[in-house]
Amino acid sequence: MDVFYALAEPRRRKIIELLALNGQLSATEICNDFEITAQAVSQHLRVLLESGLLKMERNSQKRIYSINTAKVSEIEDWARRIDSTWNERFDVLESVLESEMKAIKKRGR
Repeated sequence: MDVFYALAEPRRRKIIELLALNGQLSATEICNDFEITAQAVSQHLRVLLESGLLKMERNSQKRIYSINTAKVSEIEDWARRIDSTWNERFDVLESVLESEMKAIKKRGR
């Protein structure tokens, strides 16, 4: 499942934020931060697991969730590449605009 689809839902982003602040949480602890049913939270956790954003460990009867930092790093790398591409394009645009401004000033003399 696509990570951006998983992150498109505000409640799923909140789950990621909770785990970022707390490290690891059980499903019950995550549910306590929401005013929706445990089943609904469970469905959000499933989407996050399927996208690879979360890891889950079984500890007796509990399911303990944490962020999959490797997947988050992939997103960060993607964002850096996009940022770099845009910065390169803006640098080229700035160069073109500077040349145009110099040409306009020369013609105005």
